[in-house]
Amino acid sequence: MPNYPRELCDCQRCSSDMKRPHASGGAFPRLPIMFLVAGIVMMSSSVLSQKSGSKIRIYSMERKGYVMAEMIVMTDEEWKRVLTPEQYEVTRKKGTERACSGAYWNIHEKGVYTCVCCGTELFSSDTKFDSGTGWPSFWAPVAGENVRTETDYALGMVRTEILCARCDAHLGHVFEDGPKPTGLRYCLNSAALKLKKSS
Repeated sequence: MPNYPRELCDCQRCSSDMKRPHASGGAFPRLPIMFLVAGIVMMSSSVLSQKSGSKIRIYSMERKGYVMAEMIVMTDEEWKRVLTPEQYEVTRKKGTERACSGAYWNIHEKGVYTCVCCGTELFSSDTKFDSGTGWPSFWAPVAGENVRTETDYALGMVRTEILCARCDAHLGHVFEDGPKPTGLRYCLNSAALKLKKSS
């Protein structure tokens, strides 16, 4: 929205107890906040409806190949009903668990780490390594298609956020200080993962 001068309207359209800032020149009053909120809600609903039912290509270790999987789209209230408070805070609100507090930072069992929200296979124990950070770390995902990235400007830093490609769950961040062969360190939250142990 343009940064209009903050001038109070004295025209007859506005009552004395409902004065609103107008665009320069006082031509039209700004929209009431309830209309702006309604517009945002409608836009969010439109985005959810567009994602719901759409499919993406991901790699399945169980099937040893690529499959088409339906995007998982749920409201905040629906996520709260199926996730623990910590899982919800991390995956849906982009929170971060405390170092050395998660279930998987110091575990060495074989298996596949799946998304706690939708079950998508994300990382294999074969690429897990001890980063010394207190968070489970991997040098590569199961497949590039199973995760996606976004630029994160929070906390006054520029980082690369890692999300589940199927349900948009926040997983953690990726850094360029990992071991060979990729040189990457996928630093994840245990609360965003579920280990499916090898039989």
